[in-house]
Amino acid sequence: MPERQWMTIMSLARLGRIAAIACVLPLALFASPAPGKDKEKDSWPVKGELIGKDGRKSRDVSGIACTTRKGFPRACLVIDDNLQGAQFVEVRDGKLVAGDTIKLIKNKSLELDGEGVAFSRGFYYVIGSHGHPRDSDRKLDPAKHAELIRARIAASSKIVRFRAVDGTAAKNEQTSNLRKAIADEPDLVPFLDRRLDENGLTIEGIAIKDATLFAGFRAPVLDNNGRAVVLSVPIDALFGSSAMQRRLFRLALGQGRGVRDLASFETGILILAGPAAAEPGVYAIYAWDGASENVRLLSELTQFAPKRKPEGLLPLDKVGTKLRVLILFDGDKDGTPTPVTVPAP
Repeated sequence: MPERQWMTIMSLARLGRIAAIACVLPLALFASPAPGKDKEKDSWPVKGELIGKDGRKSRDVSGIACTTRKGFPRACLVIDDNLQGAQFVEVRDGKLVAGDTIKLIKNKSLELDGEGVAFSRGFYYVIGSHGHPRDSDRKLDPAKHAELIRARIAASSKIVRFRAVDGTAAKNEQTSNLRKAIADEPDLVPFLDRRLDENGLTIEGIAIKDATLFAGFRAPVLDNNGRAVVLSVPIDALFGSSAMQRRLFRLALGQGRGVRDLASFETGILILAGPAAAEPGVYAIYAWDGASENVRLLSELTQFAPKRKPEGLLPLDKVGTKLRVLILFDGDKDGTPTPVTVPAP
């Protein structure tokens, strides 16, 4: 075959391959997962059921804490903000095992509205929202239902603690002293007892570090630049007779973001940040030293759909420059526990 004819045939063959690739490429791109696509298949299963309202499967998981910070399995406590109690769970590397429940308040008609849980020095601590009852449908009339609103605010304005080793037989202690500290804080008083959709005061996170309790507020968000707030108070001032030496931290967690959970990690605190309002938005994890007002963004959780609501944060393990954490979601059955890897602090 003449050389010129052979080169012509080869050129046509190459053009044919390019055309074929061009036809296939858009299909391949269309079939590939989009960046940041939500991957619920990566979640861990829950053996048994996390109990929710009316005995049904929980859809309102709002916090988790464990008695140990390293290794597996771990003895832990999960809370659902629609219950008067909490539930023990065992966290294994790859799944959760649901255990017994424990009653935290006795009034069957009211809710603790437990929004955060921490463990320190043998005790579990569960914190209520300290806020106005959620009322997105505006069914609670300020005048007609004033007594009910006051009762529900009082029920949620508590911190409950109990000895972990006592299990379901544990006798708990309750304190409303944090509300007193809030009422003495000039920057928080204007938002006390207001609805969440009016930037009303609502606690959603708790961490304990060096015998000091840190309460993280979903709202209010302060200042034009959007500062989330955390209030610290010594444990002995809440459950004892020590002086109420409080400190208010104003943290830059992004415009319109408040604290959705706190978790002690190494010598500092991890912050799960998310929209203070009820609208969807992007959540993020920050590292904080618990002493200054400097925070460092570790990762924005763009892999999750904006409509989902990360509410619980549990550090799992650190390997080199990477930190693995477990995220639990409010609104998902059993919280859909999902491991996420972020840069280590």
